[in-house]
Amino acid sequence: MEIAHPLTPEDCLIAVMVAISASDENIRTSELVTIEAIVNHLPVFAGYDADRLKLVSQTVFDLFAVEDGLDALFGLIRENLPEKLNETAYALACDVAAADGTLREEELRLLEEMRYELKIDRLHAAAIERGARARHMTL
Repeated sequence: MEIAHPLTPEDCLIAVMVAISASDENIRTSELVTIEAIVNHLPVFAGYDADRLKLVSQTVFDLFAVEDGLDALFGLIRENLPEKLNETAYALACDVAAADGTLREEELRLLEEMRYELKIDRLHAAAIERGARARHMTL
């Protein structure tokens, strides 16, 4: 599958968030609201063209529909995401996964795969996960 326009670093961050949301084949409203809030508020998205959200989301869905699509997605992310943003990508994925208050088995497996693919140190990953859990705690 050839993508007409290469992914920007911001697109890669969006793709990671969409992927974790879609991992259990049920994209929840809370996850979409979290993605929207992240894109609207984090400095890394300050110059991002929000119109690209649909294109990036469709790219993720198309890749998930084919064999080895997840490997292809990680390949695109490795090619287009600066390594210094790997922990950011993992943190955003954790925030989206935690948004609905439940981590499902598919989400946990994809987070594990992301840790490996993004080369996130286990101790750093634990701290990122703990932060996401704290931010999404309910009474």
